[in-house]
Amino acid sequence: MSDIIAADQLRLLIDRIERLEEEKKGIADDIKDVYGEAKSTGFDVKTTRAIVRLRKMEKHQREEAEALLETYKQALGLD
Repeated sequence: MSDIIAADQLRLLIDRIERLEEEKKGIADDIKDVYGEAKSTGFDVKTTRAIVRLRKMEKHQREEAEALLETYKQALGLD
């Protein structure tokens, strides 16, 4: 009896994972379309992705990353 219950639970979990994977693919396709729209409007996609990444960061993390980048640029004579 418990083997049947465990198999049913496993089947339900697998079904949920598969549905979520399908949703994730749909969302990824939507994001790709929005970046394509940004590109067709004249925005640089690489820069747009960088801005999205920066906006995900906390302010102190962003400031730390920018300071580190600046330090590396100076060390390499890029400034």
